[in-house]
Amino acid sequence: MSEHIVEITVFTVLFLVVSGMGFVAARWRRPENLASLNEWGLGGRNFGSWVTWFLVGGDLYTAYTFVAVPALLFGAGAMGFFAVPYTVIIYPMVFLVLIRLWSVSHVHSLVTPADFVRVRFGSPTLALLVAITGIVATMPYIALQLVGIEAVLKTMGIAGSGFLSDLPLIIAFVILAAYTYQSGLRAPALIAFVKDILIYVVIVVAIIYIPAKLGGWEAIFGAAEKKFAASPNPADGITLNANNQLQYITLAFGSALALFLYPHSITGVLASKNRNVIKRNMSALPAYSLLLGLIALLGYMAIAAGVKPIGTDNNTVVPNLFDAMFPDWFAGVAFAAVGIGALVPAAIMSIAAANLFTRNIYREYFRPNATDAQEASVSKITSLVVKVGAVLFILVIDPQFSIDLQLIGGVIILQTLPSVAIGLYTRWFHRGGLIAGWVAGMGAGLVLLYNVENVATKHAHFGGSAFQLSKLGFDTKMTIYAGFLALLANLVVAVLGTWIARALKAPDGVDGTQPDQYTADEGDPRIKDLDLSGST
Repeated sequence: MSEHIVEITVFTVLFLVVSGMGFVAARWRRPENLASLNEWGLGGRNFGSWVTWFLVGGDLYTAYTFVAVPALLFGAGAMGFFAVPYTVIIYPMVFLVLIRLWSVSHVHSLVTPADFVRVRFGSPTLALLVAITGIVATMPYIALQLVGIEAVLKTMGIAGSGFLSDLPLIIAFVILAAYTYQSGLRAPALIAFVKDILIYVVIVVAIIYIPAKLGGWEAIFGAAEKKFAASPNPADGITLNANNQLQYITLAFGSALALFLYPHSITGVLASKNRNVIKRNMSALPAYSLLLGLIALLGYMAIAAGVKPIGTDNNTVVPNLFDAMFPDWFAGVAFAAVGIGALVPAAIMSIAAANLFTRNIYREYFRPNATDAQEASVSKITSLVVKVGAVLFILVIDPQFSIDLQLIGGVIILQTLPSVAIGLYTRWFHRGGLIAGWVAGMGAGLVLLYNVENVATKHAHFGGSAFQLSKLGFDTKMTIYAGFLALLANLVVAVLGTWIARALKAPDGVDGTQPDQYTADEGDPRIKDLDLSGST
């Protein structure tokens, strides 16, 4: 550890400065009180273009992204680039969807996607399923942020065995829990400015400085091509091949559809002050995809630099690359960027999961007449519980398996697409059909995932999301994203279930929305005179 004293010092100072900003955020744009989900959980629903840009960007591009995407390129090659096109695919799609969600949510003072489902389809059961799905898919995602921090701590020599090795990680999340509890969504919104600036500076320096030291891009790609040419895995390679093209396409498309179904993504959008803010951000956020493409190339740089992971943890590849190539002081800045990059999304995710529990479980089934202050209090406590659960995930489960859980989380959250995303445009589906579709899609997804093994990590089941088509009787080595097949099953059953329900004249829920509510904007009397009690 002594040889990393400069890195540790820089990392610690920046980490403490940002943590201090988290506590100060409670006074930033402070209302009379924070005792409501509209204030604590959505920042007063009044964030402008710049704040929303950093908040949503900080929410979607996590420490896991900055560590695991290049680690995937380091280990498997071109397959890791799936993360670049899927973020490009989704922004034009959500440009059309999210402005409708913003409008109807502001008219009815909705806080979560499950709130919308409750009002749109008049079904507490369907809303409960959407809420549980969001919480289950978000919990391991929060834990994944710890992967980035752990990788940095290992690289700085803060590792070992027993409780003391985990103590720095626990302290980091205690600080996170404290300022999230106090400041709510304002904390990650303010910190996101620092996080994104640090990330941009580190990556710009990395793509100029590191290739210059390694002999240029020709040498970097040459080293990567040589490594993958010798790989025994036919799916590995510097370019895609017949074995991984279908997986690449379906994973990119499926991940794109899943991205803005996550409750934390929706939370950032609902905090915007008007529809134009969302439009500007959806138009500009692809700039982050350019950054992501540059980040991915760090995996190839690590190959050319001869970097080796610590033990079997490929997530340490990028921190080790920074440690080997940068001066100690700048390596400390880079490590701080990764660490802070974990805190921003972890805070937003815990808030989003807490809001789901409060609105769609606590209020719906335990305290229908809960006041604003009671809702805020329950969400604050739940956000702490969610963070404790995330810490337990990382302390008791193999981190490599936690990475697999991120892919599994996408399969799970995709099952809310018919009721949330499609529900914003049509009320054709019967609530019974949507419930049947959710059951079919979730069941199919879990069965498919159960039959995915990961040879590298010795997991016979739930080893990732690449399902082998040969297990369905096809004579091929190709794989496909399990979430894609599960969503197809969901949609087919939802359609059939709706036809059957209509034929049997089964009672349907009452649609509590009106067509013109999906285009309401700031200045509209219904927006200006919001009922901030949060009633639906």
